[in-house]
Amino acid sequence: MQSTSRVPTYGMQQRSERADFHIRDQFERSAEPGPHRHEYFQIQVNLGGDTVQLIGGIERPFPRNTLAFILPHRVHYIPHPDDGQGVLLNFSQEFLLPHLHCDPLDLEDVSIQQAPELSPFRFQQQLDFTLGDADFAEVQALLARMRSLDGLRQFGAREGLKGCLLQLIGKVCQLYAEPLLALAGSNAAQASRRDALGRMTEYVREHLADPELDLKKVAAATYLSPNYLTHWLRKEIGKSFSELVLERRMHLARQLLLNGSKPVGEVARLCGFADEAYFSRRFRHAHGLPPGQFRRQHTQLQAL
Repeated sequence: MQSTSRVPTYGMQQRSERADFHIRDQFERSAEPGPHRHEYFQIQVNLGGDTVQLIGGIERPFPRNTLAFILPHRVHYIPHPDDGQGVLLNFSQEFLLPHLHCDPLDLEDVSIQQAPELSPFRFQQQLDFTLGDADFAEVQALLARMRSLDGLRQFGAREGLKGCLLQLIGKVCQLYAEPLLALAGSNAAQASRRDALGRMTEYVREHLADPELDLKKVAAATYLSPNYLTHWLRKEIGKSFSELVLERRMHLARQLLLNGSKPVGEVARLCGFADEAYFSRRFRHAHGLPPGQFRRQHTQLQAL
């Protein structure tokens, strides 16, 4: 899968002709060549050409007759084969869920009782929504109806579009009712979030000595958007990314000073600080003593 250190974000106005709902063929404009995210909901429908989808760091098959349900701000990428055919539906949160006043970053925590329409979006990382030919024919009929309504946009078209969209989502929910309900009962979304944070933590640990380690780099490496990662960190551990990294660097510095004889400048480098003076200031702020004095004091205490 293609990766990138820069994950672009798109708004409805950038990728769709209208701000509420738009349906288009995947070839009406060039596909995004790598991982990206939207401020809106998206459904991709594979009409032909087997491929895969990468969503939130998880790779899943994406063959013909499959639908992909993508939440706002979720990093994703579906490479389209040369012989591929597909349809994209883009729509705002206000269009799908006008009654739900919720930050889009918190949609995974909304219960299916409160918003059952979210079910396939919440569990896309765990399920492949591949339909049989008869069921997929019903989806194609709904897509054709939506194309017609979206092209004309006469009075009542918006309500018709929403009705077709809900029928499509409802069809998938009915076909996958058992696994969707099971996943909802097992807190799969929370487990997925913990797994993502685990990947982030591992990456930070392996690259702690990199002075250029930052939120964008870590988010791209773990297939999370920077604002999504920031939101999760605040929600799960109550810290910002910079606070987390500094805490880990200070912990490593303390271990190196107490359990070795490396010069302070070398300790600073191993902890990701290119500037020894800046490292000393941060260490003193965290521990009350500059690093050299911290080491001497603890060495003296151990000698008593």
